[in-house]
Amino acid sequence: MEYREIISELKKHSNPENVAGMARFGINPENTLGVSVPVLRGLAKKIGKDHRLALKLWKSNIHEARILASMVDDVGKVDAKQVDRWISDFDSWDVCDQVMMNLFWMLPDAPELAVKYARTDGEFTKRAGFALMAVFAWKNKGADDKLFDPFLAEIISASSDVRNYVKKSVNWALRQIGKRNARLNRKAVAASEKILAKGDKSSMWIANDALRELKGEAVVKKLGIK
Repeated sequence: MEYREIISELKKHSNPENVAGMARFGINPENTLGVSVPVLRGLAKKIGKDHRLALKLWKSNIHEARILASMVDDVGKVDAKQVDRWISDFDSWDVCDQVMMNLFWMLPDAPELAVKYARTDGEFTKRAGFALMAVFAWKNKGADDKLFDPFLAEIISASSDVRNYVKKSVNWALRQIGKRNARLNRKAVAASEKILAKGDKSSMWIANDALRELKGEAVVKKLGIK
C-alpha cells in the first residue's frame, strides 16, 4: 500500500465518537481520527515492514498514522536521531506506549535509551523512558537480571514526580520488573519499600500499588515464591 492510500484508508475509519471517548482517557484528541488499534494492526499486516513509509507516516502528524508507523517500521533501520525525534514529538501517552511496545523495545541499546530518557524533564519524554523499561521487562524474556538494576535506581529517583503520565509509567516499570522472576521480585519489593519511605503522595501511591501486585497471591504463585 502507498502512503496516500493508507491515509485515505485511515480517514475512512475515522470515528468522532471514539475520539471523544479517547479524550476522556487522557488521549490527545488533536489530529486524532478515532481509528481502533485492531484496524491499525490489520493495515500493518497488509503493509509489511517499510522503513521509509514509516518515516513518512510519522511526519503526517496524524495520531493513528504515527501508531501505524511504529507497527510497520524496520527496527534494524532505526537510528538514534529517529529515536530522539519521535520521542520529542510525543504528545499523547498512548502513542508513546505503542511506539515502545511495537518498536523501540527491540533496539539493541534499549536499556541505555530507557535510562537516558528517564532522566529527561519533559512529561512525555520522561514517560518514554519508564514505558521503555516496562515494555523491555515485559517482552524481553531473555534479558539478564543485571540490566534491571539501573532501572530500579531510576524508578526510586523519579517516584516523587507528581505528573500523572510520569507517575503511572514509573509504577508500570516497577511492577513489570518485579513480575519477571523471584530474584527481581525481591529487588522490586525492596525498591517499593524505599519509595514508600519517601512519604510523599506520589511515591506512596506508586509503592502501595506495586506492592499489592508484587506480593499478591497471583504473582507469588506464578514465580514460586515461598
